[in-house]
Amino acid sequence: MRHLCPDRRTLLIATACALLSPSLATAATKAADPFANSPFRRLSDAEWRKRLPVASYLVLRQEDTERAGTSPLNREKRKGTFVCLGCDLPLFNSDTKYESGTGWPSFFRALPGAVAEKIDYKIGVPRTEYHCARCLGHQGHVFPDGPRPTGLRYCNNGVALKFVPA
Repeated sequence: MRHLCPDRRTLLIATACALLSPSLATAATKAADPFANSPFRRLSDAEWRKRLPVASYLVLRQEDTERAGTSPLNREKRKGTFVCLGCDLPLFNSDTKYESGTGWPSFFRALPGAVAEKIDYKIGVPRTEYHCARCLGHQGHVFPDGPRPTGLRYCNNGVALKFVPA
């Protein structure tokens, strides 16, 4: 298991509580979450359905996965920032994007405080899932098989991102 610094551990706990049940999030964990009062966290499911394209809604709000090789962001090579499609929070700088060969946009480092992680067992084995820290929209999974310097591969659904050129 990857060791987390105390602040990141507290944010992870706060986000996991908010994802599971908002009532589980205590005052202490909410204080550690800079996005706890975000208006994006108060949007209803119907509001998210109106705001997002169908494929993006399914990924961001229902934790679906887009088909490998279908995202135009796989071929994006310009300088810029990849932001959450749900709330425009910057998640990744283009200089951390690399070709992983998986068919999904991949990054070796997220921007500080941009994502929150939780463990999921949807395929029967534990995987580290990550979400946008502001709107809690599902982005993808992080694996320990990425390049240096982090050794991480943030495998992102392209329909959950928007590219903003520099």
